[in-house]
Amino acid sequence: MKISTRGRYAIRVLVDMAEHDNGGFIPLKDIVKRQDVSQKYLESIMLTLAKCGIVEGVHGKGGGYRLKKSPEELTVGEILRVTEGSLAPVACLEDNAEICERAGSCKTLPMWREFYALVNEFFDGKTIKDLTGISGGGEYII
Repeated sequence: MKISTRGRYAIRVLVDMAEHDNGGFIPLKDIVKRQDVSQKYLESIMLTLAKCGIVEGVHGKGGGYRLKKSPEELTVGEILRVTEGSLAPVACLEDNAEICERAGSCKTLPMWREFYALVNEFFDGKTIKDLTGISGGGEYII
């Protein structure tokens, strides 16, 4: 399994937003500068995160983005599934996968299921707050 730059940048940006949350909208240009990420690429990521209800954005003066969920609620697993799609290590474990005709006799399937469960447990057990250096929480729109 390899996590793309899209998934890694989304996590970095959400950590940045949690660390710089002051209750208002954070200008995208500020995030771009701190994270050294292309603005166009980041706009694409933020659009995806907004469509999934992770962030909300406002255009114009005083605009930017803010978290719609608290850092304690945002898991790395959720973010990766939004940006990467399935975390399944093999096609037969992906959501809506066709039933493999060899599933009943496949000697490796139990190993892949176990690995998939470990991956999900690991990433779902990590929150954005876990990745920040902050101890308190702010106000979030839920």
